Amino acid sequence: MNAASREALAATELQLLQATDGAQAAEITGLADELFGVAALLGRESTLRRALADASTDPRSREDLARGLLADKLGARALPVVAEAVRARWSSPKDLVDGLERLARTALLVQAERAGRLDAVEDELFRLGRIIGSQVDLERLLSDPTGDEAGKYAVVDQLIEGKVEPVTLNLVRQLVARPRGRRVSEGLEELAELSAKRRERSVAHVRSAIPLSDEQQQRLSRTLQRIYSRPIALHLEVDSAVEGGLLIRIGDEVIDGSITGRLQSLRRDLAD
Repeated sequence: MNAASREALAATELQLLQATDGAQAAEITGLADELFGVAALLGRESTLRRALADASTDPRSREDLARGLLADKLGARALPVVAEAVRARWSSPKDLVDGLERLARTALLVQAERAGRLDAVEDELFRLGRIIGSQVDLERLLSDPTGDEAGKYAVVDQLIEGKVEPVTLNLVRQLVARPRGRRVSEGLEELAELSAKRRERSVAHVRSAIPLSDEQQQRLSRTLQRIYSRPIALHLEVDSAVEGGLLIRIGDEVIDGSITGRLQSLRRDLAD
């Protein structure tokens, strides 16, 4: 998203937080489901999508259109959020759909946060992304935009129902229902990143040849926090290809302390 859409999203998130204020878990789940439903509707209906995101029209007229079409389909918590979203100025109709989907996910993460389960959700999303990404046939099945939705739900439920947080299950089901051109493993990584940002932390993807002990993890986390002057969440992966040491990726930055990385660097130096 460019600046205009980011501002629109930020303004609508304030409305979302008001909508979740004092809400019970079931009410927040319902709010998220309704926002996902509106995003799906606009994803299907191109004319309506363009009309509600047309920045050249009066914001009030866009809101009136949305309320006229959706007032009897949305609850008292979701309707003001959608109204705020269509009043905002988005850079493109696609950004409006992306924004509504992002708001739905944020609502579920707020639910997990208030229950003290955000850490667990983040970890589950990250681990699921790694598991599904390592199984080509499973990822192809779940990422297929033409695949049967009920069939994909059944696969997801068989894989994780009863084994993960309810919020995690809901997020994964929504992702496989509408992957929107993404591989499911990529979508799960985005969700893990979003949950980390919800806690105002950065995420360090750490690959090591052997598992790190609790003490090593704590020491690494403290070191990275000193370097970056902010809390850092660790996502750990054991990878024998690292051949000792650590390979750490934080955003676009890579800290390569592995034997493999040092050998590659040496080869580059010798070739120059």
